[in-house]
Amino acid sequence: MGPLAYVAEFAIEDEPLLTARVNAADLGGTTPIRPEVGATLRFLAAAVGARTAVEIGTGCGSSGIWLLRGMRPGGVLTTVDTEPEYQRMARQVFTRAGFASNQSRLILGRAHEVLPRLSDGAYDLVFCDADPRDYPEYLTAALRLLRPGGVVIFNDALGADTGSEEAESDEVPELTSLVRADDRLVSMLLPLGDGLLAAVLRSA
Repeated sequence: MGPLAYVAEFAIEDEPLLTARVNAADLGGTTPIRPEVGATLRFLAAAVGARTAVEIGTGCGSSGIWLLRGMRPGGVLTTVDTEPEYQRMARQVFTRAGFASNQSRLILGRAHEVLPRLSDGAYDLVFCDADPRDYPEYLTAALRLLRPGGVVIFNDALGADTGSEEAESDEVPELTSLVRADDRLVSMLLPLGDGLLAAVLRSA
């Protein structure tokens, strides 16, 4: 077994996470994050002591469960998606995982329209799991939303699921270039899933 295969088996999905995965397969149109990606989200949320987090792309709730499990007790996850059925399923699995209803704020709408309504510097973590072509815009939004010491995370940062050579050659390098060029950020790119890019916003 290679090291990445071992990493993939290290994180175990329990019943609520497996339910979220089955729901995603039944509904179609959304792909749950891989367990090793979820474990990394949980770790990063715990490492920054997250009380508040924003998720762009609710899906069927698997990433939300991982994030909430890493956040401080009573932490609140604000998660945005355009599909009401995804959010309905996510709400169910959050409850199934033992989280109170006031620990998740599910907002139906386009992230481009929702994020400007969220408060500046009020969040410990921002997780983006959406169309990689929009990631540069979401990076700008995340830097406004995060407190100093907060972390922004991009799933599928290598753009492997865009199905477009143009996207892989243009949009994704733009994101990584923006992150590396920003002196406010301390970043890393992990070979998990289709690339997990994370960056910490330095304290002033």
